[in-house]
Amino acid sequence: MIRLLCLALLGAALLSAQGQSTRPSADTKKKAAAVRTSSKTAAAPAAKKAGPPPRAAARSSRQGAAARQAASARPGAKQTAAAPAARPARALNAAPARRARTVRRRSYSPWSTPTYADSTLGDVAEGEDPVVRRAAVEALGPYNGSVVVADPFTGRILAMVNQKLARAGAYQPCSTIKLVAAVAGLHEGIIGRETRLRLTRRESMDLTEALARSNNKFFFDVGEKLGFDRIYHYARLFGLGEKSGLDIEGESAGILPEWKPQEVPCGMMTSFGEAIAITPLQLTAMVAAIANGGSLYWLQHPRSQDEAERLVPRLKRRIELAARIEDILPGMMGAVDYGTARRAAFDPSTPVFGKTGTCTDSRTHLGWFSSFNDVGGRKLVVTVLLTGGAPVNGPVASGIAGQVYKALAEQQYLAERRTYSPAALVSDGGR
Repeated sequence: MIRLLCLALLGAALLSAQGQSTRPSADTKKKAAAVRTSSKTAAAPAAKKAGPPPRAAARSSRQGAAARQAASARPGAKQTAAAPAARPARALNAAPARRARTVRRRSYSPWSTPTYADSTLGDVAEGEDPVVRRAAVEALGPYNGSVVVADPFTGRILAMVNQKLARAGAYQPCSTIKLVAAVAGLHEGIIGRETRLRLTRRESMDLTEALARSNNKFFFDVGEKLGFDRIYHYARLFGLGEKSGLDIEGESAGILPEWKPQEVPCGMMTSFGEAIAITPLQLTAMVAAIANGGSLYWLQHPRSQDEAERLVPRLKRRIELAARIEDILPGMMGAVDYGTARRAAFDPSTPVFGKTGTCTDSRTHLGWFSSFNDVGGRKLVVTVLLTGGAPVNGPVASGIAGQVYKALAEQQYLAERRTYSPAALVSDGGR
């Protein structure tokens, strides 16, 4: 009996030990809960990457199966996997295409004066020659400038385009002042017509070529030898520093200093016209005196056709330098033939004599050209002044003058020469 009780107690003890070993402890439960939580957290993003939810996956599977059944139902259809859509081939080292950017460059100009403008605004042309004015207006075109056409034997202004600029626009004469320097140098014995001045170690030049090519070094040396007093004398003799028109309203006398400017060498005055300012009217009167052999006439601008018919030429003064003036003509012709004024279109049958000028003052870039032609003794003076920016220069101005001569020649304007009796030439030298 005692032996049976001992066996029963031993069995109960064994059963109790096995039950305790199968129950998880509290720590074990906590660890298991932590593992389950971390597993769910890690599984969440994986589920997003894995694909659509079960319903979407099932729907996609059903659609795919239906497509395969439809394909197999077609006769001759092959059971192949769907191929991805073809993509355009791309070069291995090709850079990605970029949209071209449009960059607008703003051109900078140091001058405030426009190059193009309507140069006929405000003009009063009732007393002008309509044929000559039409030719001048069409030749000037869109440029911001002035064209003056005059008869060198009477001083009558046949056309004056942009009258405000022609009367009051006093600008640096640039290289046109070389005409005065040439006559002065010849008369003072500093140079002769065939005298060659040395410009560099290997280069020398005579007067004709220096005028044709507008050589600055040549006329700088002439000016230095002339000195200020003689430069002033000859410039004044040709009408600079004084009004050139007879009762022309609003005309400027320009600038001709009576004393030498301290910071301007004499050579710069005779090569670039520094410290001097002239108007298109003054340059027209000066070249007219060269064209007729030395008679400086007052320029007259008729205000009506009746006034034009009754016009009487008035002589301001006689410049007794005919021989010296004759010596500069080959250089003026050479400028149009092979020099700086080639755009004037040289024609041996109707030669044009002229001088260009290109420079800059504080307001604008300048292009000058003053000239005269000779058709059987009949002559017309054409002066062009252009203002504005970089497109403006003397050669361009010479081309405009050439168009004026060409248009008038086509209309036979110079076919007949007008004559004036000596009694009609009234001298007003003291005016």
